[in-house]
Amino acid sequence: LTASSDLTARVWDARDGTPGPVLGGHKAPVYAANFSADGRHVVTASADGTAGIWDTRRGTLLFLLDDHAGPLRAASFSPDQTRVLTGCDDGTARIWDATSGRLMYRMKGHGDALNTATFSADGTRAVTASDDGTARIWDATNGRLVFLLKGHDGPVLSAAFSPDQRRVVTASKDGTARIWDAKSGQFLLRLLGHQDRIFSATFSPDGQRVATASKDGTARIFPGSVEAWFNAGCNLLVQPADALGLRQVCRRD
Repeated sequence: LTASSDLTARVWDARDGTPGPVLGGHKAPVYAANFSADGRHVVTASADGTAGIWDTRRGTLLFLLDDHAGPLRAASFSPDQTRVLTGCDDGTARIWDATSGRLMYRMKGHGDALNTATFSADGTRAVTASDDGTARIWDATNGRLVFLLKGHDGPVLSAAFSPDQRRVVTASKDGTARIWDAKSGQFLLRLLGHQDRIFSATFSPDGQRVATASKDGTARIFPGSVEAWFNAGCNLLVQPADALGLRQVCRRD
């Protein structure tokens, strides 16, 4: 599945690269496209300020999600495929009913554009990352703010939950990634070493590692928790949160 500045998204056969349906209808570049869990639907986010829910077999538009006041950079399905989460340059996120296209919740609070917006594994929480330098955790069942994750010294370019939903990792233009406790909002770890902005950070499927991708031309793999850092002997740069009483910086031997 690809999203393009040619105003379309396209579905491809992953086995041989054969092109499938073209999802066309947006009036500006498509910034993001994601499958539903069963692969039968796609949601697209466009600079035209709308998101689309598509039938992947026929390539037809099922619902146009039109309520934002700026370009959309993020759109994803909930794990149970019943809702869609969108994030916009207008600083807001929205949750929609994926079966009807009905707007459910408007989530306001960010002071600048949203770069990513994703659900937790059970669909009860959502996390957003913004150019305002913060990430926010939301209750996805009612659209209310749960925690403000503040500490980066630049725009936050991505945010994602760990598979067990206990942690959130954020990546920033300040060249660091941070790990947070998703149950309390507490800052846990600052991951150091990159020489330029970090575009994305994500947990491994078992939640024990974090992978980062940076403009410095490198990707790095870090242990994904305080305990894992010290068990691994701290063989990359990390700074635990002062709140844990762990002030030392772990460096390569």
